[in-house]
Amino acid sequence: MSSDKKNIYIVDDDESVCRALKTLLVTFGFEVKTFNSAKVFFETVTNDEPGCLVLDIHMPGVDGWAVQKKILESGSTRPVILISAEKQENAADRALKVGAVGFLQKPFNGQTLVDLINGATGNTNVTNNQ
Repeated sequence: MSSDKKNIYIVDDDESVCRALKTLLVTFGFEVKTFNSAKVFFETVTNDEPGCLVLDIHMPGVDGWAVQKKILESGSTRPVILISAEKQENAADRALKVGAVGFLQKPFNGQTLVDLINGATGNTNVTNNQ
């Protein structure tokens, strides 16, 4: 991945969500890789690869809460944004308490996600290329 672009990793078991988020983020100049499970993500992306992780909470097998815990235990400093279609009371507070940089309830505004990624990565130069 190019060093002048921010790397974004999306982990969501819903392929349509992965496609939609990738399309959105690519238009803002991000380099995006999608994964349909946490297992595939961990097998593919090493801790030292820079980037921001957009992580679905509700997935079969290992859920997003467990993935976030594993990321913290691994020593990774990669920012994580948790997303979910299922309404959970206090999910945003819980996300911040477990070390995520933010939480978004699906469906969410694309610009809100981009702003959250930019804030988490310190990137101020990503703009819509359309």
